[in-house]
Amino acid sequence: MYLYIDYQCIWYGMASKGLMAASTKPLILSILKEGKSYGYLIIQKVKDLSGGTLEWSDGMLYPVLHRLEKEGYIESEWIISENGRKRKYYSLTELGKLELITEKENWLSVQAVLAKLWGIIPTE
Repeated sequence: MYLYIDYQCIWYGMASKGLMAASTKPLILSILKEGKSYGYLIIQKVKDLSGGTLEWSDGMLYPVLHRLEKEGYIESEWIISENGRKRKYYSLTELGKLELITEKENWLSVQAVLAKLWGIIPTE
């Protein structure tokens, strides 16, 4: 089954607090699947991907990163850049890769139901 997703439609307008809270885990895990990243870069990536409608703050992101690390989904390491600046980089663990698969399945299930209810795709 092919599922048509209009990403501009999903992110139109500012997301509610509930949606923001629910989406942080799959968004962070998905970003880290692409490779190591640090807090500010994760914030910028989310802002860029959402066309500016999702704007995370440090105060929102870092507690989530710490929780994901405690749960074993991500790990961190301090890296000193060429200019001497020390940054904490996060990466996905094997457990995190498995959790991302679960998150993806859950979000696609919800999206499929909403798409049917909203008439985006026909019901069977």
